[in-house]
Amino acid sequence: MLAGIATLLLLFSCKKDELPPEQALDSTWNIIQTRIWDQNCVICHTAGNTFARQSDLVLDADVAYSQLVGRKPHNQAALNDGLLLVGTQGLESLYTSFLWEKINVEDQEHFYEDHPEYGELMPLSGRPLTNGELAFIRKWIIEGAPEKGMVADPALLEDSSRYEAPPTAFEPLEIPASGYQLHLGPFEVAPHYEREFFYYQPLHNAQAAYVNRVQIRMRPGSHHFILYDFLPGANLPPQESFRDLRNLNGEYLLSTIVTLEDQRFVFGTQWREMDYQFPPGVALKVRANSGFDLNAHYVNRSDTARVGEVFTNLHTIPASEVQHVAKNLFLSHEDFRLPPGKSTTVERVFRFNERRHIFLLTSHAHEHMTAFRIYISGGPRNGELVFFANDWEHPPLLQFDPPLTIEAGQGLKAVATYYNDTPNTLEYGLLSEDEMMIIFGAYY
Repeated sequence: MLAGIATLLLLFSCKKDELPPEQALDSTWNIIQTRIWDQNCVICHTAGNTFARQSDLVLDADVAYSQLVGRKPHNQAALNDGLLLVGTQGLESLYTSFLWEKINVEDQEHFYEDHPEYGELMPLSGRPLTNGELAFIRKWIIEGAPEKGMVADPALLEDSSRYEAPPTAFEPLEIPASGYQLHLGPFEVAPHYEREFFYYQPLHNAQAAYVNRVQIRMRPGSHHFILYDFLPGANLPPQESFRDLRNLNGEYLLSTIVTLEDQRFVFGTQWREMDYQFPPGVALKVRANSGFDLNAHYVNRSDTARVGEVFTNLHTIPASEVQHVAKNLFLSHEDFRLPPGKSTTVERVFRFNERRHIFLLTSHAHEHMTAFRIYISGGPRNGELVFFANDWEHPPLLQFDPPLTIEAGQGLKAVATYYNDTPNTLEYGLLSEDEMMIIFGAYY
């Protein structure tokens, strides 16, 4: 038995060294088959193999495309969630693809915490696909998962780096070589309570600074974390002081609410670990002698108190390297109602009065959201889907390279669907049992 396994592994390793025939490189799909499936997956997902039978998935070259594209998954939980192994609807199919769920190792926190019934991430060896291989597959799915034609740049495969998991125990971020570190906490979140608060932290920067990279690391239990600044001339809140949005009885505190009037959104995430690099030559400008209002929202549904903590690194570059100053996109629709026991779709068009080059988009909603779509509104690309999320807790941070250019008079159309499974009508609100409909992003 051991000799047979050794022979199989030897043959597999020899196969990896073989150069694929030219016809195997004439389409994106054939490159995926030859460079990715054959090298990483076929050893298990081959006809007759136990793993292939258990998963009902064979990735041998003669059947792999029909086994994946347009096919329902064997996993019952994924089937119940309406996933396909790979769909052909472009961007939307990326987030309804069971294949992508199984290989997208960067999303492993969401995978294991929210969908433990989906099984294990692939490949089973524990060595994930390279970042280049994942980018190549991702592009193929977004382009409709065709069997013929070249829709992804093979140069993507040159990135041989792999995902590295963050430390198991919570650790602070390393202080940036050039920039600022903001630290919030530790702070306590009471049992069966949602704690949301603001905390103004000055930077003590004598000159303007330009931020081109943002890192955020949070302890578990966070709903979101947002950085705000204030309009020039605004009355600033007290420094380095916790300003809770509500008291322990759930009553809003007017003393906090009045400090939010002149806030401006800067950056935020619902991901516990995030590292975002702005495009080359693009940076956020931070005014001299300014600071940030740190907004943390933690949810604790357990019987014991929970500890929250957030580290934020703002990496800066010299002003001489800045070609475009980034601006923040904050588009919010607040006038909607969701009847009880029903699925409701809400639409809103946001028009721009200037040309905008958008390089980052994400959405924000609460737990009743089932789908959030963003379309281009107006112009020759009117109706084109440019963003999709079906996970309210972990919406993608979608980056555009090149940027998405929206001309003056055009805009973005948000279409969000919610299922209100409560006996009450839901409206826009700050708590997780309320709802929101927000587009966040960045542009120049």
